[in-house]
Formats: sequence, structure tokens, C-alpha cells
Amino acid sequence: MPEQKTLKRAAADKRAGKSASTQAGEFIKEQVDKVRAGKHGVRSPKQAIAIGLSEARRAGVDVKPPKKGATSEATRKKAQKDSAAGKHVGAAKKSASKESSAKRSRVSESVLKRESKAGASSAAMSKQAKSAAAKRPAASRSAAAKKAAATKGAAGRSAAAKKAAQTRASRAHH
Repeated sequence: MPEQKTLKRAAADKRAGKSASTQAGEFIKEQVDKVRAGKHGVRSPKQAIAIGLSEARRAGVDVKPPKKGATSEATRKKAQKDSAAGKHVGAAKKSASKESSAKRSRVSESVLKRESKAGASSAAMSKQAKSAAAKRPAASRSAAAKKAAATKGAAGRSAAAKKAAQTRASRAHH
């Protein structure tokens, strides 16, 4: 169950007109923080992201399920189920008995507790972000960078340029 502050941050993002993926990012951040705090572990950064996306869909964030062929059919079905559950947030849901859902929750939590905490380390998350970006076409990455630069403002652009120059200089020495 997501924390109240996460739900509030996602709602604020929605009010601000931010995209569904930005709203879902709040839930993913919460998952990563839980793993880093040692509440449970994950096998990989992808698992932490998947749990966060699932929670976001169930909380009513309009994140589209993956396209056919992008992931397994089971993953797509789970995403569709989560989205359907999110559409009825607050309404009386027809679900498994309290006993079985509590048991299932306890079992899945205990399985996660046995996993490593390294899946949400900054190095693992960085590697995941880089590999995900590398799969996107250059035009898409370029468009995202242009959009980011446009929203940054003059001072932000200047600071980014200085940082980039510094990075290039430090890499030139190696």
C-alpha cells in the first residue's frame, strides 16, 4: 500500500498537468526508498520499477500497459488488471476474501525480504536508466534533451554547461 505522502505528491503532479509517467515516478521513488531503507529487497532495478508502476496503476494513475510484444503476455495482463483496479479506487471491489489476500500479502512480503538490497543501489539504478535510454532512438533522446533545456531557464542552462565542460575536462585526463 502506498504511503499517503506519495499519493499526495502524485495528485499534486496531476494537478500541475504533469505526465502519467511523472506521477508514477513518485511511486517508483517510494519503492526504491523502501528497498534502500531495508524494508525489503529486489532482484533488480527493473523489479523495483515494476512494483512502483503496479502501485501507481492501482492508485489510479493512467499509465498505459506495455505494447504487445514488448513484454510477456502475463506482464501485460497484470498491468491491465492493475489499471482496472485503479479505475474503481474507493468503490467496493469484488476480490478475494480478507484472509486469503492477507496471507498472499504476507507471503509476497516475506519473499521480498529475502532478496538483496543491491537492486536499488544508485549504481544499479544508473545502469538501468542508461540501458533504458540506449534502447530509445537518438531522435527521441534528443527531443527529450531539448525539452529539458527549454524548461531549465538561462541560469540552469549556464550551470549545466559549466558542469558539462568540467566533466569533459576530467574525462580528457583519463
